[in-house]
Amino acid sequence: MKRLALPIAAVGRAALLMAVLVLSVGRPAHAQRFTSPPAAVSTTIAGKKISIDYYAPSMHGRPIMGSLVPFDRVWCTGANYATEITSEAPLEMGDLKLPKGSYSIWTIPTAKDWTLIINKQTGQFHLNYDESRDFGRTKMNVKMLSSPVETFRIELRPDGPNSSKGTLALLWEKTEASIPFTVLR
Repeated sequence: MKRLALPIAAVGRAALLMAVLVLSVGRPAHAQRFTSPPAAVSTTIAGKKISIDYYAPSMHGRPIMGSLVPFDRVWCTGANYATEITSEAPLEMGDLKLPKGSYSIWTIPTAKDWTLIINKQTGQFHLNYDESRDFGRTKMNVKMLSSPVETFRIELRPDGPNSSKGTLALLWEKTEASIPFTVLR
């Protein structure tokens, strides 16, 4: 009887492996690893490209602000890996004057206001925030939205076709945190 147990167990493991392989065929690699898919936004302001790459989590019926995204703690502003902003030109965001280049975006949400953190490190996992690498911090504007945003979204909004100004906005659940910025020459 014991002789049959080993081949049946081996067949069971092989069947399980085959099922996993069959179910994963045709799915993009990021969908196999993350439930929060990659997202990107970009715009050109004053002839210079600004882009943001991030992972976009969804509510899935969960409470977000003050719960999944805790108040008064650093949040990676997305999921999986740190959100990355890249600019072809220097930017002024609140009190910060960023040289052109790439940075990670972190935030500290509270019930009444948010703080934007620009960090010099990029590519880190969302739990690997290193405050010693901060470029700086500045306050964001916060408003409540009339209808919920299911999937976290980042927007870059130019002020107009000939303007050097724009707005960075973070939208999720019923919250929008935003900050105006200027492309410096």
